[in-house]
Amino acid sequence: MTPHSSIRQTLRTARDRIDVADAELLLLHALQRHDRAWLFAHADDPVPIDAVDRFASLLARRADGEPLAYLIGQRGFWSLDLAVTPATLIPRPETELLVEQALARLPADRITRVADLGTGSGAIVLAIARERPLAQLVATDTSADALVVAAANARAHGIGNVEFRRGDWWSPLAGERFDLVVSNPPYIADDDPHLRQGDLRFEPRNALASGRDGLDAIRVIAAAAPAHLLPGGWLLLEHGWEQGEAASAILGAAGFGDVATLRDMEMRDRVTLGRIAS
Repeated sequence: MTPHSSIRQTLRTARDRIDVADAELLLLHALQRHDRAWLFAHADDPVPIDAVDRFASLLARRADGEPLAYLIGQRGFWSLDLAVTPATLIPRPETELLVEQALARLPADRITRVADLGTGSGAIVLAIARERPLAQLVATDTSADALVVAAANARAHGIGNVEFRRGDWWSPLAGERFDLVVSNPPYIADDDPHLRQGDLRFEPRNALASGRDGLDAIRVIAAAAPAHLLPGGWLLLEHGWEQGEAASAILGAAGFGDVATLRDMEMRDRVTLGRIAS
């Protein structure tokens, strides 16, 4: 890559080091452009020198394994383009199942109260809020930095029916009850080797790992949930693909009925939910 390389030449060189689609997105980011079609329409244009330097830095970081979402500062989720930083988990497509199941239990024509525990970038709560404008939502997180990102995402999308609070799981919600509580808590075992591989190396560990079997956070959330749910209220939890049976047992022991585990698009156990008696 030289100061006078064209867009075509720059991408050709980058493809030897990283995925083609990643190279295109990083170059667009360096050029402060957003439309992939623009790259092909201007394939023979020279890359400006300042963009060459930005792209070289981004390319090196991606080749070292740093997640694309952190490098460009955003990730799409549901119908939203969300800002993400290393203070937040990167939203993933399989988590949209949690949103779908929440929406199926939240009527659109009346006010409901919803809580999202461990909100991170705000992906789940903002997707629900966008689809249920009458709902009153509260999102919690222990990370002040994550809450800054989540609140900025809410403002960017003009979503005003979400309140953000700092604290550990239920602590910011003392004395409050909800129609539905949703959470994508940490659920990887502390010694899982995947924590040292791929994107997970760069994501916040306290949002990923939860005890020897990965279920500590789910136990804490489920045990206190009945005190925070209105009669007939639902708890929905995301978890690992091998944890459906364990998560169902935890919800059953906590007094939930109608317990079920649902599978994602790859037919893996992904969400377990239960209902408090009316």
